[in-house]
Amino acid sequence: MKKQWLVRYSELFLKSDPVRRQWENALIANIREVMPGIHVRNERGRIWLDGDVKSDLLKKIFGIVSFSEVEHIRLNEIEPFLPDFCRRHGIEEAKTFALRIKRVGTHDFSSNDKAVEYGNLIRNRFPHIRVNLAHPDKEIHIEIRAHEAYLYDNVTKSVAGLPLGVEGTLVALISGGIDSPVAAWMMMKRGCRILPVFVALDTFLDETTIARAERVVGILAQYQPGIKLTVIHDSYLASAKQELIQRHFEKYTCIFCKRRMYRVATAFALRNGAKGIVTGESLGQVASQTLDNLLVLTDAASGVPIYRPLIGFDKEDTIRIAREIGTFTESIAPASGCRAVPAGPSTKAKRETIREIEVKLEASSFPLPV
Repeated sequence: MKKQWLVRYSELFLKSDPVRRQWENALIANIREVMPGIHVRNERGRIWLDGDVKSDLLKKIFGIVSFSEVEHIRLNEIEPFLPDFCRRHGIEEAKTFALRIKRVGTHDFSSNDKAVEYGNLIRNRFPHIRVNLAHPDKEIHIEIRAHEAYLYDNVTKSVAGLPLGVEGTLVALISGGIDSPVAAWMMMKRGCRILPVFVALDTFLDETTIARAERVVGILAQYQPGIKLTVIHDSYLASAKQELIQRHFEKYTCIFCKRRMYRVATAFALRNGAKGIVTGESLGQVASQTLDNLLVLTDAASGVPIYRPLIGFDKEDTIRIAREIGTFTESIAPASGCRAVPAGPSTKAKRETIREIEVKLEASSFPLPV
């Protein structure tokens, strides 16, 4: 008997053979990145791991839908082995059980044949127990592949999604609050590596906000090893704010701020080969996220796509995911917040108006930070 780990994936099945193989290799590389030294073997629909496997790390690898620790034997060894396996895995404490058989390959028997044979073997050894396929106290799984058998009694769910990196790279605007880390995580789950960026508005933010964002990104590193926050200091808003006040346009401060962030993130994306920007914006959540204002913000990205995975979420939806991925506690930690927000921010800015004001403030010629 040999102990191994069985790793399952799902969406990769939907791809053509060349893409599936490429994505399988990406998933295997991601597993090896967090657990170097383990031995990996793959078959269609399955990946097998040997060595120092850490289940807590497997739970956070995108592309894995579930996994199980299995005991591997030859199929002809199963009759003496199965009762001992059941005993070691607590079947004597159960009143009902179900036997789940999966079979791959060509055999002279069906899965149902083996379910009946092995089910009778278990009942003969443990006469107190009865079969309940719908709601059993104990499930025993046997996966038969050619002349090999893999036995397990637990299936642990993982994050699923696509293997990290198969869709390329995105820049994520990270504030450190609840929304932006969740948005970044959701795009990671869809196969994107993330370059997190914090645009530090000089004079309006302090180190407490930056520190919170760094801690949040540290938590995201559990899902994308090596990820680090890039802090870009920018003095544009400090110059523009006074002009906006003098011209009685202070209500547009948040629009100007966000458009500037988009421009900074766009420049960073182009320098680093990223394919777009991801933000934590959700429709109608705050003043700058109304449909009118999002329209005004979008054209500041100069043709780089903007991805808003939370756009239709209620706040509770986002909070639930933040709790699940571990960022929520840090995201609500005390921080100073932005001191540039006006008392009455505009909720229905017009692109023509904003562009006209930006021309007067020479926004397009204000140097972008490097």
